This record gives sequence, structure tokens and C-alpha cells, in this order.
Amino acid sequence: MNAMYKILVVDDEQNIVSLLRDYFEMEGYEVWTAKNGVEALEKALQGPDIILLDVNMPGVDGLEVCRAVRDYVTCPILFLTAKVEDSDKISGFAAGGDDYILKPFSMEELRARVAAHIRREHRVRSEANVRFFGGLRIDYTACTVSAEDEVLELTRKEYQIVELLSLNCGQVFDKEKIYEKIWGYDAEGDSQVIAEHIRRLRAKLAKVGGEAHLETVWGMGYRWVK
Repeated sequence: MNAMYKILVVDDEQNIVSLLRDYFEMEGYEVWTAKNGVEALEKALQGPDIILLDVNMPGVDGLEVCRAVRDYVTCPILFLTAKVEDSDKISGFAAGGDDYILKPFSMEELRARVAAHIRREHRVRSEANVRFFGGLRIDYTACTVSAEDEVLELTRKEYQIVELLSLNCGQVFDKEKIYEKIWGYDAEGDSQVIAEHIRRLRAKLAKVGGEAHLETVWGMGYRWVK
């Protein structure tokens, strides 16, 4: 069932790489491995369905790898780390990561998160779905936001926020609901992470005159307006 899905495991600890490779191969996945950031950069461009990426590696670390490949790789990237502070989460999500898995982790929890991210990523869209908001064009099939044929350079999470709000135009979402919808029910909501994403997203929209579509409803949350 999972044989079609390819997982790239990146970690400088060989025992973790071996553990994850053996486990996910038994689950029916095709597993690629890399022991450092340089190898990860090469294999990430070969089209995995999901990447499990260690943050703290010597040389090119996980955040650098994520930033380097995010413009070319659309698959989910899950960071593996021994500890994570709010500032680490903000840096990781800003780099284009999708989730954090704390070491030591439960293999069953990791398997469930991998499956959930892949399901969301491979949600079938039957036909192109495009909406226009003033000078902005949102293509929900290509997952792009553009203005005058210039595609905005959004991270995955920034695009997903635009998608969520614009598909529910006029509806107010608080920070916790946005986190729940995009990061998942099992993630711990973090209003600081959402606020940082909104700040970055609004700055990018402002460059093409589209910031007015992303409206702050003080004391309540955010909404997309026409």
C-alpha cells in the first residue's frame, strides 16, 4: 500500500538512520538515506514524497538544507530534533518545514504523522481551481499566488494560510484554529508561530499591493476579504 511513497531520511547518527530505514521499509515505504546535509541536498532533488530531516548536523545543518531545497521541493519536511524552543519552531517553519518530531520519538507516532502529511500532500484535485482577488491570482491546483504573472515566493505554510483563508473568504480564523487546520490536530498551538507567518506573508503581499486581502480582526483573528 505504501510502496509508492518514498521517504528521505537524513541524520548523521547511523543508528537512527538504520532504525528508521528498517521500520519504514517494513511498513512498505521506499526509503532513501543521507548522512549529512550535502547528501541530503542531492537526494532531495530526486523527488521524495516526504523528508525526515535532522536539525543538528555538522556542516550543512537541517535548516540550511530546508531553505536550499524548498523552492524546488514541495513535499512535506519533518524536522527531527532533541529539543525545540519557540524560537526554533519559528526558524524551522520560516525555512519551509512542516512539523517537528522530538527525539526520542515513538515510532508509531512518527508513522502516523508521516502518513497524515502524505495524505494531505496527495489529496487529489480533479481539476484546476483558480480564484481572483483584485490583482491577485490564486491557483489552488498549482498551489501558487501570483500578481501580474509574477509568482510570489511563499513557503508551504504561507501558501496554506492563504489557501485556508481565501477558500473561506470573510470567515474569521483565530490563531489556534489556523494552527489546528494547517499543522494538524495533534500539534500544540503556538500563537507566536502563526503571528510570525502572518507578518511574513503580509510583507510579501504588500510588495504586490495585495496586503489588504489579509485582514486582522483585532481580538479575534484573521480573515481574507475581497
